[in-house]
Amino acid sequence: MDWIENINWEQILLDTGFILLKLIGTLIVFYIVRAIGKRFIRNSFSKAQVKKKMSAGRTKTLQSLTISTFSYALLFVTLVVILGIFDINATGLIAGAGVVGLAIGFGAQGLVSDVVTGFFLLLEKQVDVGDYVTAAGYDGVVEDVGLRTMQIRSFDGTLNYVPNREVTSLSNHTRGNMQALVDIVIPYSDNIDEAVGIIQTVCDEMKEMNSKIIEGPNVIGVQTFDTAAVTLRVIAKTEMMEQWAIERDLRKAIKEALDANQDDPEKTYAEQPQG
Repeated sequence: MDWIENINWEQILLDTGFILLKLIGTLIVFYIVRAIGKRFIRNSFSKAQVKKKMSAGRTKTLQSLTISTFSYALLFVTLVVILGIFDINATGLIAGAGVVGLAIGFGAQGLVSDVVTGFFLLLEKQVDVGDYVTAAGYDGVVEDVGLRTMQIRSFDGTLNYVPNREVTSLSNHTRGNMQALVDIVIPYSDNIDEAVGIIQTVCDEMKEMNSKIIEGPNVIGVQTFDTAAVTLRVIAKTEMMEQWAIERDLRKAIKEALDANQDDPEKTYAEQPQG
């Protein structure tokens, strides 16, 4: 038991204390630098949004990506510092990790494809956070765009995580004004000109009441007809994401106006369901 007595416990405790102090100091610096860095990035993008007149969605997308990249880089540097505290050669570990990474890289072609596609999605400004898109079979609002995945919130509340490599085609419905479309079906025997006049009057009144209508609404005429009914189409240009509300308001107002102008109370116009 002589070897136990020969152990310099005081030195061990002293060294352990120094290591703990270094670890605590490193973690404190990590959290301080991360907080300052995030605030700096947010302030920088806020100023850039004003100066360069960037859209809010575009600003939020790039800001989120920059903060994520900064966090990973800071975490890597902190890990290297911690390894150095324990006298571990970080260079050797990094070199070994590089060899392993090269070995498994051939099996990670999907990940590489995700990153490359995500890079071009951001570079070409195809999509921003808050856009209403159709991509990879999903319709919804974009909540996040990263180098690996895109998050699309469907209108039923489902959050879809879409790998960027699956975005082979993308339809962005929020680049410019949207179109509201309403089809109204009237009996074949009714006077078409009279119905068009009533509907157009409703459209003119709707335009005066709703500032979110950019152009129209206008009755463009007969869309289809069959042996029993004629379909009249109304179109209007609206602000982004407002087309559905405008369509609902138009349907209600037109239905009420047509019913009010019927000679026979039993006779009403029917509206064709929208697909």
